[in-house]
Amino acid sequence: MSQEIELKLSLPRRALPALRRHPLFAAAEKQGNAVTLDNTYFDTPDLALKERKIAVRTRRQGRIQLQTIKCEASSAGGLTQRPEWEQPFTGAFDFSPVDVPKVRKVLQRQADALAPVFSTRFRRETRLYAPADGVRILMMLDTGDIIAGERSEPICELELELVEGRPQDLLVLARQLAVELPLLPDDSSKAARGFRLHLNAPLRPQRAETSRIAADQDPVEAFRTLAFACLRHWQGNVAGAAAGTDPEYTHQLRVALRRLRSLIRLFTPALPPAFVEDWSARLADNAAAFGAARDLDVLCDELLLPILDAGSRYRPDEAVAIAELAERAHGARKAAYDATRANIDLAGQGRQLLELTAALLDLPRNPLIDAADLGTFARIQLDALRKKARRRHTAAANGIPETLHALRIAAKRLRYAIEFFAPLLPSKQTEAFLQSLLHAQADLGFVNDIDIARARLAAWAAESADLRAAAAYVCGWHGPQCVKRSRRAVRALGRLLRGRRPWAD
Repeated sequence: MSQEIELKLSLPRRALPALRRHPLFAAAEKQGNAVTLDNTYFDTPDLALKERKIAVRTRRQGRIQLQTIKCEASSAGGLTQRPEWEQPFTGAFDFSPVDVPKVRKVLQRQADALAPVFSTRFRRETRLYAPADGVRILMMLDTGDIIAGERSEPICELELELVEGRPQDLLVLARQLAVELPLLPDDSSKAARGFRLHLNAPLRPQRAETSRIAADQDPVEAFRTLAFACLRHWQGNVAGAAAGTDPEYTHQLRVALRRLRSLIRLFTPALPPAFVEDWSARLADNAAAFGAARDLDVLCDELLLPILDAGSRYRPDEAVAIAELAERAHGARKAAYDATRANIDLAGQGRQLLELTAALLDLPRNPLIDAADLGTFARIQLDALRKKARRRHTAAANGIPETLHALRIAAKRLRYAIEFFAPLLPSKQTEAFLQSLLHAQADLGFVNDIDIARARLAAWAAESADLRAAAAYVCGWHGPQCVKRSRRAVRALGRLLRGRRPWAD
């Protein structure tokens, strides 16, 4: 078995000439002529191998045929490591060289049922980059197609495969290339894309992963594990947000950046101050570009639409003014999404993803932190967040929107922290606590949405008495619900923040 370590970078076809002219690519030693690779991926009719994260592939390169087995990869910012077995293919599968008994047993059990599922055909240009002794990296440029029946999808990617050196060396090269080229780290393998195409499954926004930290990790190791999960969340939504086809991509991109910022804040005692300062600022600047679009989604779909659907409840003159406010809101939303697409520079996002991946891998060791017990660290941090949320709760008794907003933020940070540390906590009590916290946070989110909408509607209506009346009508229409939900949230949080803590068990 070999361990494949690679970094895959997607790029638009228009960038291919610039890549080929780039000094690092152009100066790297050609590894023969470009070749066309025909690959066929096999599985059972019910995709039993896919279910177990195993891929079986045959490859034809001229007269040479190879059989390759790959297993699930661990991934961090596009940097993947996966076990791989490759050997000549003679027309019949031979799984005897697979030296992981569990994998070999699955393959042998399913061998008779294997059939072609999809194929890939692409042209590969390979160069060897060797900048120093002990560092050798294959640069493989693939352009072609994935084909599943009548459906196809283009391939245009640069794979950097480590021959000799450290995984960080791949990131050094990628960051040098990304200074001038629009490269985006991409964890999605050709096999994963092929199965999605075979199943005709649409791409969907990616949501936050469940925490996978372990009690035997030290705080820096746990932070790195969680940060890489946040990176995958960010990376999985940025291209969709840039395309602008589904608002949920933008929402999930904002959530990923927000979770990363909360994570850095949570682990600040274990991290170098320079890392905390640098990445807190950079992530905040990145997230600031995407806020308006989501706020306008809420205004259009959750605040104005219910009123428009209940048109019989207001007078005709009010209907005209409310319809004008709705028209302005939809126009502002379109402009916000146009701006979001313009602001999401995929090349810039790719550079940040690569830079943060490198910074996470290079976090220095600290003997004191290495010796710290993660469970104790978690309880200390959770207690501090709970204490802060309790102070915000006391201040929010006045019902002023600003204090309710501060309470919402404190509750959200506590929720993120509990989700991050969840594997260390008793599951049943933690889940119940989280669900109650989530409901209260949703109630406070609605109150905050009304407050944001009130300011926006007032700005649009400033020049017209009819529009001012319509804006007041919209806010008043939601007023009783706003009061009810704010009071409910404050009561619920009072019980949660002063009751039993799951992490104290």
